[in-house]
Amino acid sequence: MEDRLFRNAMGKFATGVTVITTTLDDETYGMTANAFMSVSLNPPLVVVSIGEKASMLSRIEQSNTFAVSILEENQKALSQHFAGQRQEGQEIPFGELEGYPVIDGSVAQVVCDVVSTHVEGDHSLFIGKVKAIHIEDYNPLLFFNGGYKKLAVDELV
Repeated sequence: MEDRLFRNAMGKFATGVTVITTTLDDETYGMTANAFMSVSLNPPLVVVSIGEKASMLSRIEQSNTFAVSILEENQKALSQHFAGQRQEGQEIPFGELEGYPVIDGSVAQVVCDVVSTHVEGDHSLFIGKVKAIHIEDYNPLLFFNGGYKKLAVDELV
């Protein structure tokens, strides 16, 4: 199977956009990711998938913690910043939830301690036990078919 065919097919799955953050040696690091999902309700567990070439991989391995900020529809510039498309002078609205770094103004913030790691293919899956959650009533930033999207206001019947 061609890599491009696989990528195109996976791009047909609409996702939210998150910034994964962690702190190491008093420095906060972040990366944009859409490979995030819930795993278990009891205990509350989530998983993030980090590529083997991402600098965030070793940072989460060392800190053994991560936070997930689900971005709000007007936070596209933050997504691009943490995906490596940095804008000169852009301020990052880091906040804190229970001592974990999060993105202020995001739809939801989920902070976790790593409970297990699984290496699969060219990614590591970090399973995190949820320690705290903060939720706002905002619309999420979405990603579909290689581009950013906004949630339609009409609901399906």
